[in-house]
Amino acid sequence: MKIALISEHASPLAVAGGVDSGGQNIYVANTAKQLVRGGHRVDVFTRCDRSLLPLVSRFDGVRVINVPAGPPTQLAKEQLLPFMEDFARFTIEFFRREDEPYDVVHANFFMSGLVGLRVKEALGTPLVTTFHALGRVRRIHQGTDDGFPDARFDIEDALVAQADSVIAECPQDEADLVSLYRADPARIDLVPCGFDSDEFYPMDRAEAREELGWPHDRYIALQLGRMVPRKGIENVVRAIAACNREFGETAHLYIVGGNSDDPNELATPEIGRLRGIARACAIEPQVEFLGRHARQRLRLFYNAADVFVTTPWYEPFGITPLEAMACARPVIGADVGGIRYSVSHGHTGLLVPPKDPMALAHCLAVLKRDPQLAERMGAAGLERAKQMFTWHGVAQSLAGVYARVAGIATSEHVGGFEERTRIAARGASA
Repeated sequence: MKIALISEHASPLAVAGGVDSGGQNIYVANTAKQLVRGGHRVDVFTRCDRSLLPLVSRFDGVRVINVPAGPPTQLAKEQLLPFMEDFARFTIEFFRREDEPYDVVHANFFMSGLVGLRVKEALGTPLVTTFHALGRVRRIHQGTDDGFPDARFDIEDALVAQADSVIAECPQDEADLVSLYRADPARIDLVPCGFDSDEFYPMDRAEAREELGWPHDRYIALQLGRMVPRKGIENVVRAIAACNREFGETAHLYIVGGNSDDPNELATPEIGRLRGIARACAIEPQVEFLGRHARQRLRLFYNAADVFVTTPWYEPFGITPLEAMACARPVIGADVGGIRYSVSHGHTGLLVPPKDPMALAHCLAVLKRDPQLAERMGAAGLERAKQMFTWHGVAQSLAGVYARVAGIATSEHVGGFEERTRIAARGASA
């Protein structure tokens, strides 16, 4: 098939870890790459955010179309909606100039979905949508801090009604689509996120710490991802303090992420806020900010840690727990969204309420006191990740959805994989 992926603010060429560079960038890059490996032709349409970018870039057989829409500079995604009609006009004209038509459009996020709707209206190209985050869920959790306009809700309603398939990334995502958007369950396909086994795999902890220069005698919890309040890093800082104070166990928190390679408070204001909290809790020496790092080095950080921790307020899916599981690390995660799906409580890790540092501190103490339990959870997590959450499997399942909405006959293998994914998801949510 010839496939167009639209990802207006999250380029597959971007470095993950910044405020607007995270799971969606990784999702688009890996699904595109795996679809190409499966024999498909894939173009990714993303907004041009640098003046020197060529119109067309390439990576791993994927064409990236850097669409001129708005100023060629980095902007917060909350500022991009006014430029989406220009994005759509360019994309429609690009489609028309191609020698062969696209079989399907897969829009990622609601603004890309608006572009996808315009393409479908103009050219009739079937549309698949993955929201990655739902506006009504975001508004529930962020309230007045949500920088998106209410127009987002109308666009999402239109997408739910008109897209040929809506991809839910976990059972909670599917439930939210039905309850908050009146989505037809028959037109929802459950396809999770994944990890790349060539990128993330276990290695000796001591060897990883040696390469990173980490002390060998510390109990280290790792937090890795975007540095924004909703990711709940404040909760982890307070839990480190409670672990020391209430349970008599000393733990250190290492934090990877930010808008610069060095932990710069000017580039990443959230670092300054979190440092202030650590100082107020009298644990500043136990909290290390490590800045942003290239993806090829992230495996070292996961493997060097004793436990991976992520307690966001809400999370449509969450790729970092999968990457930690792929490195055989136990995960303590918030009992929300996709984390509730990917982490099997008591088996591959532990689930805690968000914004509950005492519950998190208790789990940290439990795993520190029982390293054999932590090792068993890590091994179980690795097995679960390999069985349910690889990018190869995700791409196979998406290809089955694409073929169905495009009216293209698909192989029994692809359809079988899609059905197995849905059955596994149902079992995991039970």
